[in-house]
Amino acid sequence: MKINPEIFKAYDIRGTYPDQVNAEIFYAIGRSLVMQTGAKKVVIGHDMRTSSGELETTLVDGLIDQGAEVIRIGLVSTPMLYYAAWKLESDAAAIITASHNPAEYNGLKMCWKGTQPIGEGSGMEEIKKLVLGENFEEVENKGVVKEFDIKEDYFNHVLKFVEKTGSKKKVVFDFGNGMGIAEKPIFEKIKELGLIDPIYLYDNYDGSFPHHEANPLKTDTLKDLQEKVLSENADLGVAFDGDADRVGFVDELGQVVPMDYPIAFLAEETLKENPGGLVLVDLRSSNAVSEYIQSLGGKTHNCRVGHSLIKKQMREEGAIFAGELSGHYFFEENQKAEMASLAVVKILNLLNQTGKSFSQLTAVLRKYFHSGEINSEVKDKQAVFDQLKKKYADGKLNELDGVRIDFEDWWFNVRASNTEPKIRLNLEARTKDIMKEKVAEVLAIIRG
Repeated sequence: MKINPEIFKAYDIRGTYPDQVNAEIFYAIGRSLVMQTGAKKVVIGHDMRTSSGELETTLVDGLIDQGAEVIRIGLVSTPMLYYAAWKLESDAAAIITASHNPAEYNGLKMCWKGTQPIGEGSGMEEIKKLVLGENFEEVENKGVVKEFDIKEDYFNHVLKFVEKTGSKKKVVFDFGNGMGIAEKPIFEKIKELGLIDPIYLYDNYDGSFPHHEANPLKTDTLKDLQEKVLSENADLGVAFDGDADRVGFVDELGQVVPMDYPIAFLAEETLKENPGGLVLVDLRSSNAVSEYIQSLGGKTHNCRVGHSLIKKQMREEGAIFAGELSGHYFFEENQKAEMASLAVVKILNLLNQTGKSFSQLTAVLRKYFHSGEINSEVKDKQAVFDQLKKKYADGKLNELDGVRIDFEDWWFNVRASNTEPKIRLNLEARTKDIMKEKVAEVLAIIRG
């Protein structure tokens, strides 16, 4: 069997179908997952991509041939998979999905017991070795397959966080033809409570993503949502990514809300139940986010990029909430896993509590000037890091993830991408002029 080792990524398995990921490879992954984790019970779900059904079938075959009991939960979002893994007390879980990637891709996200992701440094290398070696242990007794519908229990879990008072909000949801559609019954129930008047965009499953890539981190994918918010005089716009573990927002003025801003407000909601708690903030986020959380009595630590790394740090440091610039929001009340719909519910709660519009709410954070993420292809990443440390030796150095250096009026972070052959620059300053000047200065070093 020919296998491209590049399909084993830092956080998941991913490649084009059927040349890089296919039924034969997923069978081998199923057997390897059981051998690596020792799992007796494994929960399996899948997304709406056309190849997902076939890949699920052979993945399950591999799991049961290695002796595991498999609980199939069907067509689900990634947060539903995490919730099922928690509630059904499985030893491992996996979902066939390529998230926001284009139609020709598919992949697999896996986790240990307790929703801790299987990734680089937490089992992925071992699974890769087993798959490439195709050296599987034979077992006497095959496993069995059961089916379980987790959806109703999941919906009720999210809905228990809804505060049932406040004025009705008009909300536009852009599901981008992806797995956010599976979350729709939550918002229909909130509608029945008289709390929202929902408008839905692209709410039919289509793995070809005919309208736009389901990736709210890319602002050009939010144009339809922005236009609909304005034309409908809506209070809020919500965009899910392909597997619905990330979410982005548009305010009532049609402005894209920077994806680090919700970290501040979701932390605010969580701190009400956990005063003085620790919040992990993506080190690329605006300083305004940590300052806001600290002003509420919360503690903040920076965290690295990557959901598996963040969940691990949450467990190690006892954090009550964490947020990543890509729109992953991690909740203590959800076993430290992402739950995009819970993020939406908590933002709606906050809008009702404060009586403010979303643009008024976020105004307190719009105090610095951020470059956004700027990508560069370089041959020698370490040489770039060394040059930056030498050039800016008088700043405060942080090497948690790449190189972050802070000065009184500005800071920057340069880190290697875990998914592409690039390095990424994020820079923030107190004035627009300083931001532009320093971006040009740092890029000159990066790009030589």
